[in-house]
Amino acid sequence: MVYNCTIEKEGDEYIAQFPDMPNIVTCGFSREEALAMAKEALDGCLEADISRGLPIPPPVYKEGYPVPVTNHIALSLRLRELRGEQSQTDIARKLGLSYQSYQRLENPRKANPTVKTLERIARVYGRELSISM
Repeated sequence: MVYNCTIEKEGDEYIAQFPDMPNIVTCGFSREEALAMAKEALDGCLEADISRGLPIPPPVYKEGYPVPVTNHIALSLRLRELRGEQSQTDIARKLGLSYQSYQRLENPRKANPTVKTLERIARVYGRELSISM
């Protein structure tokens, strides 16, 4: 999952913003520093918003600079997306997990799934687990 940001020079600083995430604005003294700060700000904001149960806008903006979302955060977002209108309790039951165990999977601050758990999730959703390096 990738969100794109804009970077514009203002005075001595470079300001980075995400059109898809208007609540994120950060800066750096170089374009590279602004991009690094943008990654940190994006991950922090997504992690906090997911943990609070807030809706996350999908990445739509395709220009500017691509900023990949850290894997554990992207996994939490993808699980929420796949679950759709089903309850966490229903999915936990299908996976043979407790509600609390499944709830942790959707929380990037607490999630640490095993590959076996990811394989079970893929089966429940009729998907194939793909790990690329």
